[in-house]
Amino acid sequence: MRGKLEILAMVLGAIGLVGVITVTALPMWKVTAFIGANLIVMETQWEGLWMVCVRQADINMQCKVYDSLLILPPDIQAARGLMCVAIVLATLGILVSACGLRQTIWWQDHGQGKKVALVGGACLFLASALATLIPVCWTTNTIVRDFYNPNVMESRKREIGQSLYIGYATAMVLLVAGVILIFRCQKGHNEEEEGGYAPAVDERMDMMSLKRTPSDYYDMKQYV
Repeated sequence: MRGKLEILAMVLGAIGLVGVITVTALPMWKVTAFIGANLIVMETQWEGLWMVCVRQADINMQCKVYDSLLILPPDIQAARGLMCVAIVLATLGILVSACGLRQTIWWQDHGQGKKVALVGGACLFLASALATLIPVCWTTNTIVRDFYNPNVMESRKREIGQSLYIGYATAMVLLVAGVILIFRCQKGHNEEEEGGYAPAVDERMDMMSLKRTPSDYYDMKQYV
């Protein structure tokens, strides 16, 4: 059962990594759909971390990379760095956790090393979830605040895009993966991980008993 939990955590971690990459790449962080005063067709504008895309009715979507980082709002600037950090942390979490699996050959005879690897992988998954959740929540708060701000023009108001919903789901998946690994290490690791040292201890005890038995036996014969 514990081995299955480790595999489940690794699968969730891989799904979380794919989700983080998807959220970072998709341009649908801020979405707006409105009909201007003199426009007949509907226009949809998507704003992401790296580009802005515009689609009008049945016309093909056109995207353009941001000309400068300085023109971006603070939440998008911070989201760029944090999402890249989340990708790196999730990747390291998978690699480190793989070293602590029971099925791997790394530290096969060293239970404590596998435990440390699993704990390290869990911490990396949790840090990746936090690095994903911060920009997603920040951007969501900015969108909601500007949407209800009467001083913001109607054409400048945005709605929550699909990327933010995927970001919330991805953060939860990474969080669950980290919690599973921590639970796996906390429950029953003494019997399982340190079990490899038990035969050596028993062997030393047997040797000590063998050494003591002859000496006690000869001492008793001398008294007889």
